[in-house]
Amino acid sequence: MRQHGVPESKVVFLLTTQPRSFIMKPDEFKKIMYEVKEMGFDPSRKHFVLAVHALTSMSKSTWQRKVEVYGKWGWSEEQTILAFGKNPWCMMASEEKIMAVMNFYVNTMGWESSRIARRPKWISLSLEKRIIPRCSVVQVLLSKGLIDKKRLSLATLLESTESLFLEKFVIQYNEQAPQLLKLYQEKFSLQKT
Repeated sequence: MRQHGVPESKVVFLLTTQPRSFIMKPDEFKKIMYEVKEMGFDPSRKHFVLAVHALTSMSKSTWQRKVEVYGKWGWSEEQTILAFGKNPWCMMASEEKIMAVMNFYVNTMGWESSRIARRPKWISLSLEKRIIPRCSVVQVLLSKGLIDKKRLSLATLLESTESLFLEKFVIQYNEQAPQLLKLYQEKFSLQKT
């Protein structure tokens, strides 16, 4: 990896967090390194080693099946590779998880699939612990006309810390929608069981 320009700290990171990535024939490992480079990953960045881990942990047929799953949601192969470039974890999710999360975003929330392709990090979020509880709160806010769908920042909704989410989407609307905190806690605890 060092010959490919990967800093020692990134090699150590991969070795300590994903040691199975190194359990393969050296020629196959080199091939994956070149493949990751050709996808446009910068060897000096953490995403490079995450992409190496992703490709070493699945077969070509598994990769292709996941590309096809994203294709069912309207993503081209190019969009899938771009999404992988932004967040390699989107290809580490199981096919079932990808389907469940995309189904929720597209069919339950009514979001465009291409929007998710631009923010693939949202695929790796927990459907039960983060996505459903937070989106349940937002659905109430939208139905009451308390927030505007066009001005809703999905990044803030999905990526913010727990305290920031509660402040922006629950506490701020406590007078107009006092049931939000209870709803959020119920959805969160229901999903945990």
